[in-house]
Amino acid sequence: MALSIFDDKSHPPQPDEINRILGSTAKLWQAIISHVTESYSPITEQWNFAGGKYGWSLRLKVKDRVIIYLTPQKDQFLVGIVLGEKAAEAAHENGLPQAVLNLIDAAPKYTEGRGIRIRVTTQDEVAVVKKLVLLK
Repeated sequence: MALSIFDDKSHPPQPDEINRILGSTAKLWQAIISHVTESYSPITEQWNFAGGKYGWSLRLKVKDRVIIYLTPQKDQFLVGIVLGEKAAEAAHENGLPQAVLNLIDAAPKYTEGRGIRIRVTTQDEVAVVKKLVLLK
């Protein structure tokens, strides 16, 4: 099973399908897109199929720089974000939950930064994602 609920390479997700699958979290999905748009305008929304293991995800980009990845799942979604070392250090000074700081600290260090995924089902998780987006 793919990480995304949308795993058919020949069929990119459509807006009505996304809203139906996300259910009550569709408004949270939209809140994050709006926040990234307000913070980094202009952004480009790009659906990407990353293979059978991952399925379809939405990339929110500024030029060639990906700000976040949104991966739809049933009644929830994942937000993937890569933080550079300065942003990872700054995360400790921004009142983020300890569980998120633990994710950041445990993430492998790569040239492009530390990548984490946060499951979003509540407004509190949206608030965490918004803080992380501003650290990029």
